[in-house]
Amino acid sequence: MSRLRISAISFLNTVPLMWDFEHGAAGASFDISYTLPSQCAAELQAGTADIGIIPAAAYANISDLVIIPDIAIAARRPVRSILVLSKVPIEKIRTVALDTSSMTSVALTKILFERWLGGGRTFTAMAPEVDTMLRDHDACLVIGDTALQVDRRKYFALDLAEEWIRFTGKPFVFAFWAVRRAPLTNAPADLAAIFQTSRDHGVVPESVTLIAKDWAGRLGLSEKDVRSYLTENIHYYLDPGCLDGLQLFYRYAAECGVLPSAPALQFLEVAKFATT
Repeated sequence: MSRLRISAISFLNTVPLMWDFEHGAAGASFDISYTLPSQCAAELQAGTADIGIIPAAAYANISDLVIIPDIAIAARRPVRSILVLSKVPIEKIRTVALDTSSMTSVALTKILFERWLGGGRTFTAMAPEVDTMLRDHDACLVIGDTALQVDRRKYFALDLAEEWIRFTGKPFVFAFWAVRRAPLTNAPADLAAIFQTSRDHGVVPESVTLIAKDWAGRLGLSEKDVRSYLTENIHYYLDPGCLDGLQLFYRYAAECGVLPSAPALQFLEVAKFATT
């Protein structure tokens, strides 16, 4: 059986999901690489990865994917790591620089402005360097570790998960594990359980404490800030509430012309063991 190729995200918020792949036996059965969210999607689309933690938006653009159930990078409260930073009050924003490492957050930004914050903004894709982005734009979108390191007191700031929840009352799903259908013939029968168990081991207090000690120095944050981010701001379960929020995101994205209509959600157990 050939080894399946995993494309994972190199942000702090993915670390608990990768626990058994980095600290247990699971990693020996897969080829693992780390990159940015948008690149994970590109590698699945190109067939250079078999499994990827893809931005939710990518599911609307890549065919023949199935979702590993019950695992997500989601938010049920402010997320802290997906921000629009502005030099001017939000209602005066006219130009927005968008982080090229993102897909879902770009789509969410456009939906928020179109539906609730006032349309007519001009959006420009740029590398995630705040000072450069704001040099010629009123505001910028930054995600992941870059957003966690920003001093928000310098800007008018929007936490995009907080805004989504305020307007919809639903959680927001930023990413989830997806698998290309073709390699499933080489997948272990317990593939979903491998990823779910890794998540379960990564979110226990002992693991979060070790992650906080390791990552606090890397990001210039306190261990307390890292722990609170992983335990309070990130929700790691693709539960019914998150599925409702995900479906609403796809609906609004299609209505606003931000994404094509997403296919029905297909999950690993159904796709792998279906007889028709």
